[in-house]
Amino acid sequence: MTIVEAIKEVLSALKKPLTYKEIYSEIISRGLYEFGAKSPEAMVNSKLRKHCYGLDFPSASPAKHFIIDSKNGKTTKYYLFDLTVVEKTKKTVTAPVQLLNDKLPEEKLHDAYLEHRASIKNLLLEHILASDPAFFERLVVDLLLAMGYGGDFPGAGLVSGAPGDGGIDGVIKEDKLGLDKIYIQAKRYTSNKIGRPDLQQFVGAMENVQKGVFITTSSFAKTAESYVEKQQKSIVLINGDLLCDLMLTHGVGITNIKIYSTFKVDTDYFMDE
Repeated sequence: MTIVEAIKEVLSALKKPLTYKEIYSEIISRGLYEFGAKSPEAMVNSKLRKHCYGLDFPSASPAKHFIIDSKNGKTTKYYLFDLTVVEKTKKTVTAPVQLLNDKLPEEKLHDAYLEHRASIKNLLLEHILASDPAFFERLVVDLLLAMGYGGDFPGAGLVSGAPGDGGIDGVIKEDKLGLDKIYIQAKRYTSNKIGRPDLQQFVGAMENVQKGVFITTSSFAKTAESYVEKQQKSIVLINGDLLCDLMLTHGVGITNIKIYSTFKVDTDYFMDE
C-alpha cells in the first residue's frame, strides 16, 4: 500500500475532512503504512497537496484524489475528491486560499515566482508608457519576431505608421517563407480602453489581409471584444497585461539574472531491477 492509498482509505473510512496530522495519526493507528522518513507527517502533507484538486504548482501530480474543505477557514482539512459528483452536478470546484504554513517549499517558491513575474510586468509597462512612439513600434515588431513570425531575413517585419499617433499600422510576414501576412495595429494608451470604433477602423483597413493583431498597453472594451468575435477575419487582441506577459515569455526587454531549479525524487532509480 502506498501513502496515497493509505490516505484514501482513512478518508473513505471516516467520511469527514481531516488535517494532514490527523490523517497521519490514523494511518499509524491502523497500521496502514510504515514510514521510514524522519518527517512522516510532512510526507503525508506532501502527498495530499500534490494530489489535491485546485493546487497546480509545477511539481503537483496530474492525478487528483483530494480536495480542501472550503468550509474550514482556520485549518486546512482534506477530503476525498469525487470527479463524477462534480460532473453530475456541473458545479465548479475551486480550492480556497491555503494557509502559508501548510504549503510545500516548492509551492512557496512558485508563489514567489508569480509575485516576481507580476512585479516585472508592471515595471515593463511603466517603461513602455515612458518610451517614445518610435520605440513602441520597434518593440511590437521585436516581440512578434521573437514569437516566430516574420522569418529571419531582411524585411521580415515591415512597419509603416502614422507619426504622432502613439501606435503603428504595419504588416509582418506570418512565417519564414512569407506565405501569409498579418496586419498590425498598436496603441500606446495609459488608461483609455480600445472601443468598437477602433476595431471597425482596423478591420476596414485590412484589405486583402485575413489576419490581424491589435495591441494596446491599456485594455479592450466589451463592445470591442464582441465585435471581433463576430468577424470572419482572424483577429487577436493583446492588452497591456498580455503584452508584458508575452515579453517575459519570449525574452523581449528583459535579462535573466538567475535560474532556480525544482526537483523531485526519481523513483525509478530506486526500484529493483
